[in-house]
Amino acid sequence: MIAPEPLLETVRRILGDAVSGSEVVRGQAIATIKGTSWVEAARTLRDAPELKFEQLIDLCGLDYQAYGNGRWDGQRFAVVVQLLSVSLNQRLRVKVFATDDDFPSVDSVTGIWSGANWFEREAFDLFGIVFPGHADLRRILTDYGFIGHPFRKDFPVSGYVEMRYDPDQQRVIYQPVSIEPREIVPRVVREPNYGDVE
Repeated sequence: MIAPEPLLETVRRILGDAVSGSEVVRGQAIATIKGTSWVEAARTLRDAPELKFEQLIDLCGLDYQAYGNGRWDGQRFAVVVQLLSVSLNQRLRVKVFATDDDFPSVDSVTGIWSGANWFEREAFDLFGIVFPGHADLRRILTDYGFIGHPFRKDFPVSGYVEMRYDPDQQRVIYQPVSIEPREIVPRVVREPNYGDVE
């Protein structure tokens, strides 16, 4: 297995300006690819003889809204892809940031790795990230009439509606959430010199 630093050096050399950043975290090579270059870069990652990432093993969305306790100043939404090269025994994590926070969009890679199909649908459903070029982009986990995207940081914990079975109508009905929002603040009791180093 190739070490992460030489792998990232190869990725930067082959992809050039498409790479906007790279780092090694806990032994994992991570490359950030510009959204405008994503599809071409993905094809190169799959086809380049020195890389050969034949398999996309995971794809998920991320919401950076509250990342770093508010210190994050980049784009809000990202797509993270885990790639595997079976033939070269190497792994790479790729981040692609959506350029528009109000309408997040990252080009689909289902034409390159067909396994991205349901992963992209999940990221669309839970984060609202749209994947232009996806042949069947529709919700996969939430209900057909669901409003919003539940993994976004600004989605209320209690949701917007609740469902229950109505015995009079003999069917499941939706109604506004009846849970009262409340904030629980734990009571902390500490000695006056708690945390002081002697």
